[in-house]
Amino acid sequence: MTNSPIRWLWFGAGWVCVALGFIGAVLPVMPSTGFFVAAAACFARSSPRFEAWVLNLPGIGQLVKDYRLGLGMKRRTKMLVLCMIAVSCGVSAIIAPPLIAKIGTLVLGSIGIWYVWSRVPTRELVEAKQQLNGSK
Repeated sequence: MTNSPIRWLWFGAGWVCVALGFIGAVLPVMPSTGFFVAAAACFARSSPRFEAWVLNLPGIGQLVKDYRLGLGMKRRTKMLVLCMIAVSCGVSAIIAPPLIAKIGTLVLGSIGIWYVWSRVPTRELVEAKQQLNGSK
């Protein structure tokens, strides 16, 4: 798979995710960690060198490693993310002129809130469960 077109597609997708991740690092309404997780996954299929680069980025690399280990997000970070989604989607729904845009924004925001709340593990709960299982 060294020069296959699929490898190059994964490689390109990895760089798109890196770019979006850096943009998300400076824009308060756009997440960055998810894009770096996706970038690491793309690079895992195309370039071990750049996968290692993402995993060793200061500040973000450890978050990507934690995600891969299934540790999830810290409770405080999770609550912050949920509040940011709610506020940004609420404000966007108020500002958006057509009714369909308001409804669409609220639906997509609700899906995001549901996903983070129910599907993203809370780190403290995962660690407590690991300690319980380790002590048995």
